Amino acid sequence: MTKFPAFHSHSIPGGTRNSLLLLLGSYTWVSHRQHQRNPDDTTIPSWSQIGKGVAQIVGINKRSGERWLVVDAKATGTRYFLGLALGVASAVIIGMAMGCFAPVEAFLQPPLSFLAQIPPTAALAVFFVLVGTGQEMYVAMIAFGILPALAQTVYLAVKEFPEELLYKTYTLGASHMEVICSIILSQVLPRLLDALRLVIGPALVYLIAAEMVVGDVGFGYRIRLQSKLLNMSVVYPYLALLAAFGFTMNYLLCRLQCKLCPWYDPGRE
Repeated sequence: MTKFPAFHSHSIPGGTRNSLLLLLGSYTWVSHRQHQRNPDDTTIPSWSQIGKGVAQIVGINKRSGERWLVVDAKATGTRYFLGLALGVASAVIIGMAMGCFAPVEAFLQPPLSFLAQIPPTAALAVFFVLVGTGQEMYVAMIAFGILPALAQTVYLAVKEFPEELLYKTYTLGASHMEVICSIILSQVLPRLLDALRLVIGPALVYLIAAEMVVGDVGFGYRIRLQSKLLNMSVVYPYLALLAAFGFTMNYLLCRLQCKLCPWYDPGRE
């Protein structure tokens, strides 16, 4: 079978720009047609309406005396990174233990496979009962949502570790903990970063869904509130900010992977 060379993002610098221009042009055309039919339409706001919405987001609100963007970004960002940190730390510990110790693998593999099939958004009521509706609920929901996928990624990466390299390490006098922490963990790290890039979006979905249901501040709360008012000139900028955040996180993780694991080539995996 003929294999075609992989084209990386840095080889087509104009691709992203052209896609963005196409998206913006299509939105401008749809918005123009909608406002020809109804000049007061707010479901597909014009660029001038979006500009007013952005000013409303970044300006000081007369009622609360706060900037929506600041308070919402602080609340959502804190919940997101705490949940991500808890989920990653738990996944590394569980995945490494399952991959290195057969009894742990036999004990945790079945329940982990079962929990991976439960959508966190469907278990919202369970989180309400167990941890309440405060900060702990958002953190627990994100951690629960990403833990099975990350733990299984770490577990499989450990199982794929070459036995020849393992024997050589023991021959050189390394202890069990030295092998796990210094050798195996370094081999698992790039796969973990790949998996982490894939859960950026789902983790945001879990958080925004929870904020839309019970939040009193945050991106999900603001989107729900403004959607009820059909104030889409505020909703669309919030969605654009979420997309920009996800794109930035993905880019930073790619750069981190290149810096920490220069030997790793995902194309050969």
